[in-house]
Amino acid sequence: MNYSKQREIIYNTLKTNVVHPTAEYIYEILKKRHPNISLATVYRNLNQMASAGIIKRIEGLESSVHYDHNTHEHYHFICDKCKKVFDIDADIAPDIEDKTFAKTGFAILGHEITFHGFCADCK
Repeated sequence: MNYSKQREIIYNTLKTNVVHPTAEYIYEILKKRHPNISLATVYRNLNQMASAGIIKRIEGLESSVHYDHNTHEHYHFICDKCKKVFDIDADIAPDIEDKTFAKTGFAILGHEITFHGFCADCK
């Protein structure tokens, strides 16, 4: 993927907003400092970075896709009340792919786990 100044500012904005933001959220932040950037540019660059494995797309949280700069193996917890998204270390389920293969014979290429419930502030 070629370097782009717009891609750099979009990535840096994502990286400094650990709320797993949507493209719209990132755009609202960026347009204050970079009024010439468009929402389409933000979407295009986020999707290109996700396709290249630089960031993660998180789908199924709500109608909008969220993005995560953390590409290390981890899971997500979504608070059903405040809608915040939290990272959970993957070590809570060690060897989940190996154990699943052993029980099912499925050739697993990857997995995503999302927990739902109430965060510490909302319960």
